[in-house]
Amino acid sequence: MHGDESYYIDKISSFIEKNVLDEGEKSFNQAILYGKDTEFKTVVDEARQYPMMASHRVVVIKEAQDMMTIKSLATYAENPSPQSILVINHKHKKFDSRTKLAKAIKANGVLFESKKLYDNQVQAWITNYISEKGFAISPDAAMITAEYLGTDLNKIANEMDKVVVNLKDEETISADLVKEMVGISKDYNVFELQKAIGTMNTEKVFRIVEYFAANPKSNPLVMILSNLFGYFSKVYIAAYHGKKSDNELKTLLGLPTPYFVKDYRVAAQNFKGQKLINIFEALKFADLKSKGVGARNMEPRAILRDFMITVFYG
Repeated sequence: MHGDESYYIDKISSFIEKNVLDEGEKSFNQAILYGKDTEFKTVVDEARQYPMMASHRVVVIKEAQDMMTIKSLATYAENPSPQSILVINHKHKKFDSRTKLAKAIKANGVLFESKKLYDNQVQAWITNYISEKGFAISPDAAMITAEYLGTDLNKIANEMDKVVVNLKDEETISADLVKEMVGISKDYNVFELQKAIGTMNTEKVFRIVEYFAANPKSNPLVMILSNLFGYFSKVYIAAYHGKKSDNELKTLLGLPTPYFVKDYRVAAQNFKGQKLINIFEALKFADLKSKGVGARNMEPRAILRDFMITVFYG
C-alpha cells in the first residue's frame, strides 16, 4: 500500500493486524517491523517461516518508505509464500510503479495506491464518515470542518470522533458544535470570512482579518490564501454558469448538496468580469508576498489587508 493519503493505509493495515489471527495466534505468527530498522533479509525470513498452529503468518512493515533495501524484496514478491500475508505500508508518497518490486506485487498480490482527496471531495467524505457512525451532520458543519481541517483524513477522522463522543442519540452535528469541539472560533474563521466577502460585509471582513493576524498559529496565511483561491474559483464558476439550475451548478461547483449554491450566486452578482480577474491577480501577488517575493518581511496582516482592499475597492 502506497500513496500520499496515509488514512486508508493505516485503516487497512490495522484491520489485517486485528482480524486475520486471533489473540492466541498472534504471539507466534504475527511480526510488526519498521522500515528504518529493517533489512529485506529479515522480512524474507519472517515471511518464509511456516505458521505455528494457525492458517497464516502476518508480517507488517510499517513506515516502509524508510526501508533502504525495500527494492530487494522483488525476488520474494515474485515467489511469495502462500502461508504468509506480507503487508508493506509505504506512506506519504507514491511508490514507483515501474520498479521490479511494484510489478511483482501487482502480478502476485495487491498494489493499492491511497490518493489524497481533492478539496471538493472532502465535505462529502465527512458526511459519509459521520453517516457510517449512525449520525448526521449539517451541510454547513461539514463545510466548515473541510475548510478548517483541509484534506488530512486522519486529522478529520480524529476530530469528528471527538464530536461524535459528545452526541446524543439521533442528534445532528451542527456548525456550532463543530466550532466548539474542534476549537474553531465561532465568529472568526475562513468560513465566516467567505460569507462576509460574498455579501460585501467589509466591516466583518476586516475584523476577521485582524483576528487572523493576531492568531497566526491557528490561522496560517498559506491556509487562508489557499481557501480564498478555492472560494473565488467557485464564485467564478457561478458567475460564468449563472443560468444553470441549482442542481447543475452544484455539480459544477463540486458541492455535495445545493445547500450553498445560493451563497455563490449572491457572490457572483457582486464579483464578475474584470473584477474577478483583478482578484485572482491580487491573490497571486499575495501568495508571492507571503513567500517573501517582492515584499521582504511583509507581515501577514498587511498582505491580507492589501488583498481585501483590492477585493472591495480595486
